[in-house]
Amino acid sequence: MSLFLFLLLLLLFIPISLSQAPPRGLLINCGAQSEAQFDDRTWLPDWSFVSSGSPKTLTSPVRVPTLQTLRSFPRQVKKHCYNVPTYRGAKYLVRTTYFYGGVNGVDHPSPPVFDQILDGTLWSVVNTTGDYANGNSTFYEGVFMAQGKIMNLCIGSNTYTDSDPFISSLEFLILEDSLYNTTDFNSFGLALFARHSFGNSGSPIRYPDDQFDRIWVPFEQSSSAIASTDNVSVYGFWNLPPAKIFETHVGSEQLESLELRWPTALLPSSKYYIALYFADNTVGSRVFNISVNGITYYHNLIVIPSGSVVFASQWPLSGPTTITLTPDASSTRGPLINAGEVFYLLPLKGRTSTRDVIALEKVKQSLRNPPPDWNGDPCMPQQYSWIGITCSEGPRIRVVTLNLTGMDLSGSLSPSVANMTALTNIWLGNNSLTGQIPDLSSLKMLETLHLEDNQFSGEIPSSLGNISSLQEVFLQNNNLTGPIPANLIRKPGLDVRTSGNNFLSPPAS
Repeated sequence: MSLFLFLLLLLLFIPISLSQAPPRGLLINCGAQSEAQFDDRTWLPDWSFVSSGSPKTLTSPVRVPTLQTLRSFPRQVKKHCYNVPTYRGAKYLVRTTYFYGGVNGVDHPSPPVFDQILDGTLWSVVNTTGDYANGNSTFYEGVFMAQGKIMNLCIGSNTYTDSDPFISSLEFLILEDSLYNTTDFNSFGLALFARHSFGNSGSPIRYPDDQFDRIWVPFEQSSSAIASTDNVSVYGFWNLPPAKIFETHVGSEQLESLELRWPTALLPSSKYYIALYFADNTVGSRVFNISVNGITYYHNLIVIPSGSVVFASQWPLSGPTTITLTPDASSTRGPLINAGEVFYLLPLKGRTSTRDVIALEKVKQSLRNPPPDWNGDPCMPQQYSWIGITCSEGPRIRVVTLNLTGMDLSGSLSPSVANMTALTNIWLGNNSLTGQIPDLSSLKMLETLHLEDNQFSGEIPSSLGNISSLQEVFLQNNNLTGPIPANLIRKPGLDVRTSGNNFLSPPAS
């Protein structure tokens, strides 16, 4: 099987932007009660983006103001979601940040482990235990394209979640079209595994040095020379890295190979997007070959003052990773490297049909007490589908069953349920639903309709008798009136039950 591999040395004539304008997008300070300014950037409170959970304030000191508050979610409800307005087709850097602060009490000194979900895709497990033990927060970052006008970031309780999950902050920042543009964002997201500024012994590099506020973490390797790279003037990078990452490097002045164990953590077996950045203007030539785990990554790279990046869109990696830079025979100086990024290529798992999502939202609004986990995508991920919802599989995900039997629901049944045209079963028996039964004639695949033991009133829609696939209609013990439609009573093979109502004609058996 051939592996899709795309390597390119970028030497374009697009200058790196030095704009100091803040990144476009939304900064959400979870648990905060009001808008706040930090580092000349506006952070919004989260209450308008989420409808569940409780805001909490930490009593202990924190290093960053946005860590002082968080939103905590009851773990008994499996999914809680933020609904963030987006521009359809725009590319977003999404960053979640977590700092526990002992918010779940003395019985839970360690932070809970849980899942984070973007739209219908399980993004990652959130495990902040190691960072929290060292007094640090944990952030996760990914690049995703908005498939609609709303993106959902959800917190999910998994089998390891032993106390209430939480979130400290949430960022949705718009990226330029050129960034990471060899990725098919209709099929994949990019989940950051590592982003480092090599040779940097200071603070992480981010906004205002990086116009998109990507975080470039310092990385030193004691076995290699660490030096400053002076007077380079970099340009021509599709990924628009900050110029500051080219001020330091890890390298060797000797004509010898440089081995870099990076990323330092073991990588799960998968395909990855890798970008390596280089720039140098010292006298002499730096020409070297690049290999990753012994496999040639790029041959005869010439490092120049304007800089270059070598990247692979789908490079298979597993376990420990070693990058080796080997001088070419024509080189007069040893190899160096300034920075690198590695993203896990995250397959997107699909989303519920927009038609069904809109209809279910209207059904939810018509209920006074909808199920508490009716947030985010109704069908995906499958382990986090809404209670009472069964969905089809395949490229177009539709809702096929609505089963909320015996859930003590009140309110009415929205006529929008008729827009869920893939429904085969509606089971809403043994609740306290009121109002009229809506016209369901558009549900051409409907087989069973169970509305028994509720408080529906008015007449039975005669259009029910026109649904050829219908096999069961259970309407007993409601407040229905008027005649029973003849086309229901006489329909061959249809089991109709209507006792316990106030009909003008005798009920069907």
